[in-house]
Amino acid sequence: MPIAKVNGVEVEFEPGMTVLQVAELAGEEIPRFCYHERLSIAGNCRMCLVEVKPGPPKPQASCALPAADKQEIFTNTPMVKKAREGVMEFLLINHPLDCPICDQGGECDLQDQSMGFGRDGTRYIENKRAVEEKFMGPLIKTVMTRCIQCTRCVRFITEVAGQPEIGLISRGEDVEITTYLEQAVTSELSGNVIDLCPVGALTSKPYAFNARPWELKKTESVDVMDAMGAAIRVDARANAVLRVLPRVNEEINEEWISDKTRYACDGLSRQRLDQPYVRVGGKLKPATWAEAFAAVAAKVGAAKSERIGVVAGDLQDSESMKAALDLFGSLGVKNLDCRQDGAKLGAGPRESWLFNSTFAGLDEADAVLLIGTNLKLEAPVLNARLRRNWVQRDVAVGVIGEQADLTFKYEYLGAGPASLASLIKARSGFAKVFKDAKKPLIILGAGAVAREDGAAVLALAAEAAGKFGVVAEGWNGFNILHGAASRVGGLDLGFVPGEGGLAAADQVKKGALDVLFLLGADELDLSATDAFVVYLGTHGDAGAHRADVILPGAAYTEKDGLYVNAEGRVQMGQRAVFPRGQAREDWAILRALSAQLGKTLPYDSLAQLRNKLFTDHPSFGAIDHAPGATPAALDLSAVGARGEVSDAPFASPVKDFYFTNPIARASVTMAECSASVAAARGKLMAAE
Repeated sequence: MPIAKVNGVEVEFEPGMTVLQVAELAGEEIPRFCYHERLSIAGNCRMCLVEVKPGPPKPQASCALPAADKQEIFTNTPMVKKAREGVMEFLLINHPLDCPICDQGGECDLQDQSMGFGRDGTRYIENKRAVEEKFMGPLIKTVMTRCIQCTRCVRFITEVAGQPEIGLISRGEDVEITTYLEQAVTSELSGNVIDLCPVGALTSKPYAFNARPWELKKTESVDVMDAMGAAIRVDARANAVLRVLPRVNEEINEEWISDKTRYACDGLSRQRLDQPYVRVGGKLKPATWAEAFAAVAAKVGAAKSERIGVVAGDLQDSESMKAALDLFGSLGVKNLDCRQDGAKLGAGPRESWLFNSTFAGLDEADAVLLIGTNLKLEAPVLNARLRRNWVQRDVAVGVIGEQADLTFKYEYLGAGPASLASLIKARSGFAKVFKDAKKPLIILGAGAVAREDGAAVLALAAEAAGKFGVVAEGWNGFNILHGAASRVGGLDLGFVPGEGGLAAADQVKKGALDVLFLLGADELDLSATDAFVVYLGTHGDAGAHRADVILPGAAYTEKDGLYVNAEGRVQMGQRAVFPRGQAREDWAILRALSAQLGKTLPYDSLAQLRNKLFTDHPSFGAIDHAPGATPAALDLSAVGARGEVSDAPFASPVKDFYFTNPIARASVTMAECSASVAAARGKLMAAE
């Protein structure tokens, strides 16, 4: 390996590394504004200047300079110090002195680096330049006079998000960042430009003027808006969640999160259920916990076990599903389901419902087949990862399903099961590319498995996986992409109908049940059911509107809980604030209800519940372990069930990215995003 000297210290480095990277290997801090590890190199802020020998006797931009063997790098010489001070002086020439009212205050790279590497005064006495504010939609607040043209936002939205909606116009001192036609940014990942902006030019519009960073209590947790389980940090003041930010997790979300993850948090404080309700005379009336439990116990006690049903929602933690399973299992109830969308999963081995390759496995795949999924809407962060591999490694992508804009080119193979059957028989085109791939990968979405013939489609996909060598020694590229944070945990628990039990869709039919217990389930059509409905949840959504008894539960930021992401990785969510009003943690409500029903559950604390969970289901004890990291053999013949498939095309269940769960539907910000994107995409350009 080549060796360079950094301030006299020898450092070994990988060929192809830049001088900046080599200097940081040696532990030296190099200031920068435009450089970012996950974006292309621009080299336009000039803050990262260093002195290099052999080389010209002048400072050089370390971010754009390749390191060489036997090179000497100096980061703290008088020449370097003077050069950095000069650069900082130029950057601050037009920068307004509005730090006291800037939302970036306390988290500003410009503040920090001007203190560490700048001058203690300015020699510039001319009038400062001002720039008009730009409209970028309901999420991004702009104060473009602060902009230093680092172009991080431009490179992110173009390279990572794949929607080049932000760019530079004009030249010289007149250069400005804009959205070209003054339209809203429509990318589902647009909020990440706020984290990338090193100054206060782009800040969070919903969070504007709400708090300073030192006022906030910061809690590390996991996201539940989709099944990826992105690493997040929840920032709260008093009992209000003010913002959600990403944490770095290379194996899952790298350092990006979707706009729904970031901004739907205002829905946590709206339309909340904060006390029990009982329906009296056709109207819901506030009640005490004792009255609510008595009403539930009376109906459950009078009903036969085969006339009681339980459906778990998409945002449930594993502990609450375990408590519900234990309680209703003791009553002999077999009508249990965690699959609101009707996905035909849960009958085969565990690998038949996991994202087996892991999300990081996309970085190894050399051909990808998407079946029945609009990845951009169902998992935008995963879509960005696939796009990066398409850009950097020219990964071949084929799509069977909706012909949607995925931000990268792909080969469209057809709309439904017939196209998948044809691919299995084909010998040329994408079939040959997929067959010749060393690590082929299939992603099967809810649009393929959440339909009447879902089991047959699953079997057909398994047949394709067998033909194309998707499962091989040391590699399992057969993947199911879920949309619900609770889904894999529910399937691992066996929260599916027992022998003779009813699935979720059948439980809501007229005359099917006497008592229907909804555990945060809001995605079902409840218009036909005539059962007595008990709703344990957080928001006044569909389930609460139809309920006869409401038991207010805790949202994901208000309780400690285990969530299993699509990879099968068990992750721990942490409580950031306390539940609203009289609301309680879901498992505690079920524990209290069990005593009322005379079937007292054998645990009095979350720790005891988790001990039983780990004992009964050992996979939950493997915290932060993705089974796909050590591939297990998957018997493809056990995946799905043979049967007739329909001619209906695959359709993604996500029609509006911003309204997929009760929290998002209660969010004013998400409503503004939905309207803004609909308006932006509805406008035709002059050329159209």
